[in-house]
Amino acid sequence: MYSFRQWLTSVSALFAAVAIGLINCQYLGGRTPELTTAYHAVALTNGQVFFGRVQGAGDEYLVLREVFYIQTRQNPETKQVVNILVERGGEAHGPDRMLLNRQYVIQMEPVKDDSNIGRLIAEQNNSAN
Repeated sequence: MYSFRQWLTSVSALFAAVAIGLINCQYLGGRTPELTTAYHAVALTNGQVFFGRVQGAGDEYLVLREVFYIQTRQNPETKQVVNILVERGGEAHGPDRMLLNRQYVIQMEPVKDDSNIGRLIAEQNNSAN
C-alpha cells in the first residue's frame, strides 16, 4: 500500500515526465521539416500567407528570403478584381528577409515549380534579371 507521500512523489514524477515531453515536442519539434522545393508557402495565425525561400525551419525563428505575397487589386474603371503576386522589398524600409516566430506559423507547404505560384515567381525572377 502506498503512503500519501509515496503517491505524491509518483504523481509528481509522472507530471514532470509529461511536462518535459511536451516541452521537447513544442520547442524541439521532434525534427526539422524537410524542405523539398526552392520555395514554400508559409501560413501565419493572422491569416497572412507568404511565399519564399525558408531557412532555419527547425529554429525558434525561421527566415524567409525572396518573399512574395498575393495582393488583391481592383481596376477603378472596370471594377474588375485581380490577384497579383508582389515581391517584398519595395517597401519604405527595404526588407531583404522576414524573421517569423515559429509560434505564429501554422503551416508550411512546398511550392512546386510547375504550380501557378511557382510559375509566377519564376516569371518575376526572370523579368528582374
